[in-house]
Amino acid sequence: MDLKLKDKVAVVLAASKGLGKASALALSAEGARVIIGSRDREELEKAAAEISSQTGNEVTAIPVDVSDSAQLHAFIQEAGEKYGRIDILLNNAGGPPFDKFENFDDEQWQKAFELNLLSFARTGKAVLPFMKPTGSGRIINIISGSVKAVLANSILSTSMRMGVVGMAKLMADELGPYNITVNNVAPGLILTDRIKHTLPANVDPEQAIAEKTKNIPLRRIGQPEELAALVAFLASEQAAYISGTTIQVDGGANRAIF
Repeated sequence: MDLKLKDKVAVVLAASKGLGKASALALSAEGARVIIGSRDREELEKAAAEISSQTGNEVTAIPVDVSDSAQLHAFIQEAGEKYGRIDILLNNAGGPPFDKFENFDDEQWQKAFELNLLSFARTGKAVLPFMKPTGSGRIINIISGSVKAVLANSILSTSMRMGVVGMAKLMADELGPYNITVNNVAPGLILTDRIKHTLPANVDPEQAIAEKTKNIPLRRIGQPEELAALVAFLASEQAAYISGTTIQVDGGANRAIF
């Protein structure tokens, strides 16, 4: 299927590894002009070179700390000026720590808010001057499956991700007249570095993962490229009538009907 992404400009955050990198690769493979951002310049430039080598397309690396307002706005401005437009925004950020509610202080709550909710709001607003004049656009947020079925000790992540769900729904209402869609992708157990934070302490990681797969109908954990495939589709012209929704990529693990 031709997703009609050739020469579309895609901005992908937290893209030096994991789900962000896999999504950047999927978009580049479809012909998009990809601009990636993350804090670690060395890792980011390495990721850009790897993606470009695999797809044969230019990938631009711009370091940014998404929790820093000034850096984030400068990043979006530079990204927009690179090609004179932004067609696709993939919001993504590393998750906050796992622990019990009573163990988090105000500073940790504030950091989670800035990283996992406020950064998404800032980028979403910052790309509008580039999207609205074109009469189209795609804003995609990578959140967490915990918005559908809570995960133990994920109080910070779940609270902020639920905020993103509500924000995306209202943004879809407001931006629909400009043909800008806003959607969330909610990963379940995916093979990334963050997996180790969801595993029980003092248990062999491979054994713990094997135990978790027993509750997944497909009996395995997901691969980053499987989530990235959904990101690429939501960025496509074919997904023009999908907006304001949250789609899970979890192998059927969530047992809820709604």
